[in-house]
Amino acid sequence: MALTLTESNFQTEVLESPVPVLVDFWATWCGPCRMIGPIVEQIATEFAGKAKVGKVDVDSNNGLASAYNVRSIPTLVFIRDGQVVDTIVGATSKDAIMQKLNALI
Repeated sequence: MALTLTESNFQTEVLESPVPVLVDFWATWCGPCRMIGPIVEQIATEFAGKAKVGKVDVDSNNGLASAYNVRSIPTLVFIRDGQVVDTIVGATSKDAIMQKLNALI
């Protein structure tokens, strides 16, 4: 299951993570976000132990959204060693997400 990421746990869960992290910036009112939500959850299960997967609700954590220049959602941000290494904006396929995440492991 994907972690719920907030401004209070982002530093520990993402920036200090020993494994790569996929961060899904989303909102409850966003149709494409709801479309890829189940895919993100599947990836969280499949990559357990190899990578972390977390979700940031942009309505509740707009400071994080602005810090990562999220202008459109869903935005998937791939972070390794505290640095952004890749980004996908908009709904995409499970294969595309897995390919980018596999490249970080």
